[in-house]
Amino acid sequence: MEFLRIGTDLIVGFISLLIITKIMGKTQITQITPFDFISALILGELVGNAVYDKEIGTVQIIFAVALWGGLIFMVELITQKFRRTRSFLEGTPRIVIHNGKIDREELRKSKLDLNQLQHLLRGKGAFSLREVEFAILENDGSISLLKKAPFAQPTRKDLNVEGPLISLPICLISDGEVIWENVQHIGYDDNWLKDQMKTVGAGSYREILYAEWKEGEGLYIQKS
Repeated sequence: MEFLRIGTDLIVGFISLLIITKIMGKTQITQITPFDFISALILGELVGNAVYDKEIGTVQIIFAVALWGGLIFMVELITQKFRRTRSFLEGTPRIVIHNGKIDREELRKSKLDLNQLQHLLRGKGAFSLREVEFAILENDGSISLLKKAPFAQPTRKDLNVEGPLISLPICLISDGEVIWENVQHIGYDDNWLKDQMKTVGAGSYREILYAEWKEGEGLYIQKS
């Protein structure tokens, strides 16, 4: 009976957290700020502690997660509606290198030392401070940089080279399953796909591990 209660609480907590995550959006994961990090920790603790507390049931778990998620959502709305609250709730990007010079005051405000700065710069491919013209410490702790002209990679425009057609590859078959909406999107049908499969000696879709189509390059097929 105890295992049934724990299992039920875990399932309810998992579903509740999944719903809250969907409501909060992808930025909770990809652009996590210190506030988002604390929020995620507390959400996990709410469910984790409730699962092993016999006095707390599924209703209390749902209420706690919903209330905390509502508070987070309210903060998100506030930052979207009122621009002045963003610096307090989300933080402000700081320019730690300006015109090739390290800004000590901004480093101090960001609680960042030189070793940490060098580590972040190396992660962006800048192994020497002399390569960097501007560096901005983002709210999520990552760094964005603009290299000096001699160290920046040239673009096709700089070299006067015409680039190829830019297009996204479209997956048509994955693990033997055909994604028919993608096949229809590129203007082909079942007969065309079967003809393409014959070129690699495949007699059925299940023999195909992966197949993608790209404009200008045609179909790429890998058998299982």
